[in-house]
Amino acid sequence: MRSLQRTSPLPGDTSLVRDSSLVWLASGIVGVSFGAVSVAGGLPVWVPVLMSLVVYAGSAQFSAVGVLIAGGGPFAAAATGLLLNTRTAAFSLAVAHLLGPGRAARFLGAHLVTDETVAFALAQPDPVRQRRAFWISGLGLFAVWNIGVLAGAMAGSALGDTARYGLDAAFPAVLVALVLPTLRADATVRRCAIAGGVLALAVTPAVPAGVPVLLALAGLFLHRRRSVEVAV
Repeated sequence: MRSLQRTSPLPGDTSLVRDSSLVWLASGIVGVSFGAVSVAGGLPVWVPVLMSLVVYAGSAQFSAVGVLIAGGGPFAAAATGLLLNTRTAAFSLAVAHLLGPGRAARFLGAHLVTDETVAFALAQPDPVRQRRAFWISGLGLFAVWNIGVLAGAMAGSALGDTARYGLDAAFPAVLVALVLPTLRADATVRRCAIAGGVLALAVTPAVPAGVPVLLALAGLFLHRRRSVEVAV
């Protein structure tokens, strides 16, 4: 009975699905772009499809495929993707309490951790709704992303250069929409975000792609410093 209550739909789930749908739509669009770019660049269909199922890290996948298409080896591609995706370690710590106590739940939940899922979950007002939001958003995003990648890979080069349609801007726009309420409500978080963004923009011309995102995490030190000052 307890497990049934834990998994049965709640009245608020409908609103969570509705709010997540915009992120799912953007994910599907970018997934189509990823699949099409991969196959158009000369990779077999199974490469982007398998990568999306096993790796499931949008920006890291784009980087890894870019290395492969440019002639780099699999180890260089894996290292590039791993470097870019290290930021999810911090995200995992932020939502660890939402995954549940079971080993299977933690394993699956860790695989579903993305920028969008974490931002959507933490934007909810209480822990119960945060947990529901994480799983609803995460499972839906995983499904739509992989469907989009498969569709794009099957279409192959027929779509041409998807960047000319502006589809690459869909994901960043949705992410900004998710974090905007938190930025408006918390001045400390706003200062951290601004500091991290300025740092990322400053180093972008001088470092490889993906590194600015990692360096932007330095803005979190301002939040920690502020927390220590308040505690004292």
